[in-house]
Amino acid sequence: MTNPLISNLKISRFLSILHKNLINRSWIFWFGLSLAIVLIYSFESLKTSLQSEYFIQDDARQHIFWMRRFLDAELFPQDFIADYFQSVAPWGYKTFYSLITSLGIDPIFLGKLLPIFLGLISTIYCFGISLQILPIPAVGFFSSFILNQTLWMEDDLVSATPRAFFYPLFLAFLYYLLRNFLFPVLVAIALQAIFYPHTVLLSVTILTIRLFSYDKKWLKFTSVRLNYYLWLGAIITAAIILLPYKFSATEFGSIITAAEAKLQPIFNYDDGNYGRAFFFHENPLIFWLIGPRSGILFLGFLPPLAIASLFLPFVLGKSQKFPLAKQVSLKVEILVQILLASMGLFFLAHAFLFQLHFPNRYIYHSMRVMIPIATGIALTIWLDSYFNQVISQLENGLTFPQQIYLGCTILLLAILSIIPFSQDLTIDNQFYVKGKEIELYEYLLAQPKDILIASISKESDNIPTFAQRSTLVAQEYSLPYHTEYYAQFSQRAKDLIQAQYTSNLEEVNNFIQKYGIDFWLLDKTAYNPRYVADKELIRQYDLGETIIYQLEQNMIPALSVTIEHCTVLTSKRIVLLPTSCIQNELMKFTQIK
Repeated sequence: MTNPLISNLKISRFLSILHKNLINRSWIFWFGLSLAIVLIYSFESLKTSLQSEYFIQDDARQHIFWMRRFLDAELFPQDFIADYFQSVAPWGYKTFYSLITSLGIDPIFLGKLLPIFLGLISTIYCFGISLQILPIPAVGFFSSFILNQTLWMEDDLVSATPRAFFYPLFLAFLYYLLRNFLFPVLVAIALQAIFYPHTVLLSVTILTIRLFSYDKKWLKFTSVRLNYYLWLGAIITAAIILLPYKFSATEFGSIITAAEAKLQPIFNYDDGNYGRAFFFHENPLIFWLIGPRSGILFLGFLPPLAIASLFLPFVLGKSQKFPLAKQVSLKVEILVQILLASMGLFFLAHAFLFQLHFPNRYIYHSMRVMIPIATGIALTIWLDSYFNQVISQLENGLTFPQQIYLGCTILLLAILSIIPFSQDLTIDNQFYVKGKEIELYEYLLAQPKDILIASISKESDNIPTFAQRSTLVAQEYSLPYHTEYYAQFSQRAKDLIQAQYTSNLEEVNNFIQKYGIDFWLLDKTAYNPRYVADKELIRQYDLGETIIYQLEQNMIPALSVTIEHCTVLTSKRIVLLPTSCIQNELMKFTQIK
């Protein structure tokens, strides 16, 4: 006869194993669904970026074009623009690209593939962090779902520039911190320092906040010994990596001061025109709240469901109404610590303006990590409570108004979830650039590698990337943050603008010889006063009024008379002139005169 006690133990064991298997299957389901979301977004973005070899993310034109030097050391010889962007690239970032391109992989192509892997790593860590706070697999899905909507609806991740590494490295730091792993936390901080150094300040500030605890309305030092080890280890790690970089001399000068920047049009908003590096605004509300580099509320695009993050404190405080809130771990305080650290560094960066990069960057990136996690937790808690109520009501049958309410709730959640999957909206926000002057790129690519092109045309932004040849200046590379770089860039730009519009033949010839120009690229409307008034690079140096006056007085620019005989390539928008022909034509005019 079977012992009832033994039978009960077997049943209990069976139920325990069944429960564990169900949990494991649930975890696998939600985790797999999270990975599916990032793959959907990443492959859609990849499909767009690979539709043409003349397709690239906007910021990659600055941070990746010069890396083709890793494939061909003869490219961009004595190119001060390429030298500048190579010098300011974080060591780990350029070393990573160098190692991969040593396998023969084009860095531009690598930049298109890389966001897939960065997105996957970010998703995995986000899922793990969410489960540390609320150990329910669904919360990991909702958090990573909102995270991916956030990341793929903007250009940070898809740029494959240093800031794209913020998300996997910061999320890795948070995950290992919540797991109380000393060595992995320090490794994450070291990687932050060599890929995107500004992240280190945020991580160290979070560790500093964790040295204190709030107990009975008093702030005191924590009794958790590991927190001191983490803080000290982070300080030492960051100092070893960052201090040599901070104090090393640079040929491109020091970082511009706030007082200097306020005097330059490129940093200011003036009469409806935003400078290339717009920062200051006369309206303090715009400056402090929504300025793209200065404002505390400028967070880029956030998916509609992210508004649920605002209700997290409410649902956590109403545990009787929202029973799942009782299962939220004390680790949820990491969200508050991220917020405090971000706000502290925001104001500190304003106090030491430009020395710590843009103030907004300490809010923008961290909030795009914190908000999805908070949203996932809040949504899970609310949905659990809501559908438990619905299930209990189903037993007695739903009234017609209750049916309408349930249907509208499900429809609204579906719409808010699907909207960010719009392909047009996603691609528009990722700021991909398509090169349209393919004949120009192919022609220049066939020229010697050491040629130099002079142009103020918008198309000059694309030449280093698509034609792999040097430009004297281009609006895309007009960054005013290092004084010596911008001084040299400005001098070149002013000389070029002056030479393009002067009627003095000798001045044009002297400009060509001074800089060793091989080709001159002109827009066909370059000598139209309206073109001059709208050209940002001309406005940047307050040269527009003088040039427009000269054109309206019928003063014929010397360069314009060479277009008819010297054009070697033309399209609907541009003409390309070899300077050897320009100099010959100018000589003929000189002799005639």
